Parts: sequence; C-alpha cells; structure tokens
Amino acid sequence: MDVESFREYCLAKPGTRESTPFGEDVLVFKVAGKMFALAALDEVPATVNLKCDPDLALELRDQYEQVRPGYHMNKKHWNTVEIESGIPEAELRRMIDHSYELVMKSLPKTARAKL
Repeated sequence: MDVESFREYCLAKPGTRESTPFGEDVLVFKVAGKMFALAALDEVPATVNLKCDPDLALELRDQYEQVRPGYHMNKKHWNTVEIESGIPEAELRRMIDHSYELVMKSLPKTARAKL
C-alpha cells in the first residue's frame, strides 16, 4: 500500500478529517476530533502511526518486523508501521480499521450517532 492509497482508505471512513497540525510533511487523520492515524510523508520507507490495543500491538510487533512501537507516541497504544515493506494490504487495512474502531468506541454515544 502506498501513501496515497493509505490516505484514500482513511478518508473513506465516516466522519474522518485530514489535517497537518505538525507541519506539511505529516498527515493526521481524526474522527470527531480524535486522532486514529498519522502518516509521515517524508519517511523512506513510508511509515504511519496507528492506534492499537496494547496486547494486539505486541502481537503485531512480534509478527512483522515492519511494525514497531509508536514513534513519538504512547508506545503502549500506538504502532509505527512501514506500509510499503511487505505487510499484506489486507492486514494493513485491518490495522487501520482497528485504529479507527478504537477511537469510535471511545466517543460518547451522541458523537457516534452523528457519524
């Protein structure tokens, strides 16, 4: 998956907004004002930070060398993932979906209902 495909997949999620609060080289994807993904545009290979359940985060890090503790993030709840380095696209989509769903679950019912 390349960065543009990653971006399109994230933006297709209901209620997702894209911004660049950390500079033009970092895309941030939020739902209801809460971040679920962050893409570093200037990294080679391309990397993204995704929210993750702590137990699953450890499993993914063990399973894929391209998954590391979240760079500049809470390493218990975030993974940094190389998206162009051999992880199957279906698995990357599951990681994005999981991150989005974690944020959605944390929203109040009224906020979720609006999406």
